[in-house]
Amino acid sequence: MRAVTGFSRLILILILGILMLVSCAPFQPERIPDASGPLPGTFAVYNAAVDVTLPWWPSLGSPELNRLIDEALSGSFTLKESWARLRQTEALAIQAGAERFPAVTASGSAESTRGRTRTTSNTSLWRESYLLALAGSYELDFWGRIRSAQEAALLDVSASRADLQTAAMTLTATVADRWLQILSLKRQEKLLREQLQSSQTFLELIELRFRKAMVSALDVYQQKQVVENIRAKIPLIEAETRLLEHELAVLIGRPPRADLELTQAQMPTIGPLPAVGLPADLLAHRPDVRAAGLHLRAAGWQVAEARANRLPKLQLGADLQYGPNELDLFFDTWLISLAANLTAPIFDGGRLAAAVDLTRAQEDENLWAYRQAVLTAVKEVEDALESEARQREHIHGLAAVMEAARRGFEEAVQRYRRGLSDYLPVLTQLIAVQDLEQNLIQQQETLIRYRIALHRALGGDWHGMTEPMVPKDQG
Repeated sequence: MRAVTGFSRLILILILGILMLVSCAPFQPERIPDASGPLPGTFAVYNAAVDVTLPWWPSLGSPELNRLIDEALSGSFTLKESWARLRQTEALAIQAGAERFPAVTASGSAESTRGRTRTTSNTSLWRESYLLALAGSYELDFWGRIRSAQEAALLDVSASRADLQTAAMTLTATVADRWLQILSLKRQEKLLREQLQSSQTFLELIELRFRKAMVSALDVYQQKQVVENIRAKIPLIEAETRLLEHELAVLIGRPPRADLELTQAQMPTIGPLPAVGLPADLLAHRPDVRAAGLHLRAAGWQVAEARANRLPKLQLGADLQYGPNELDLFFDTWLISLAANLTAPIFDGGRLAAAVDLTRAQEDENLWAYRQAVLTAVKEVEDALESEARQREHIHGLAAVMEAARRGFEEAVQRYRRGLSDYLPVLTQLIAVQDLEQNLIQQQETLIRYRIALHRALGGDWHGMTEPMVPKDQG
């Protein structure tokens, strides 16, 4: 009778403990200050709201570039790595959420033995034994520990998807940048060959005048120096072009020496500045900023998980077993054992408290990383806008310099032919014109690269991305 009374008291204490636990609210992420920090009202060059629903690269008007970027988005190994990381975080989120449901396992065993007994009939005996069992366990999530872990994992999935979109954003800008550099180098190589041909023509004229004793040998040697200097630049341009083609091939998932079928000869033209919107728009449009914000939110749930982990845990368990005797009564009789296991940390040397401090420090780290990402995004847009505006002014100034240099070259040639001056003014103006022609190509390339940088800085809409198909021999 005393044993029954003691057992009843134990059950009563357990029920009261459970009621007290249920009455406590689960942990939530602690409130954090405004993560974005101060932002300027507008950019230096403000132009309406940004339209991020369409890809930006068709605005350059190059079917060749469109083809390369489409191939990169489907074939880039770097992007496929990001897809694989996204699937990993999705699997981890499923694992974290699985703890919110009971875990049930089944087991079974069977054994059969045969033995011979020494009797008058010399008979054999069979012995059979078997066991079927079900075991279940479930943790009551009073403090929200399991829910916090799941929320953090789900936010990590969203952050991983934003990281994937960041990789795509970077990949498209890099492909466009490398393609543009290759196009610029090819135009520079073509210009050098044209300059080489015209310089050789000048050399032939000077050699003819030298044979007629109209000029000195110094003029011949000076012009030969110009010719050889141009000829020496061509192999460097060719080597740089090949290296960039190798890099571009790898970017889109091809071998380095693959034929990319790059046939475009003219530099793309860029129109007016795209709509850039407001700095606050970057918080939604830039996937790297979104990823930083999602990591910050996940860190808040990780703090809640660490705090809940310091409190008692109540684990419920149930076992169901059937042996040879019970199996015959399977539909009539069953026996289930229930158990509740309450565990609470008492002394751990400060391990769990340190875990809370660790997660809070990680939350602070993510907070400052997010603010840095926001300011960096605004800075990149401002840099691209300012650089493009000043680059246009620079190119306009170079065009005026080129016009003056060409007129000066023509005048120097006329004076040289009339014998009014030696060859040095002609040589000086010729080198100036040739350098300016090559510099103009490079500066036009730089202008378009600033526009590409602006498109990259504005982010864009990458939510429609689909995972590329994996070949069967790799799946």
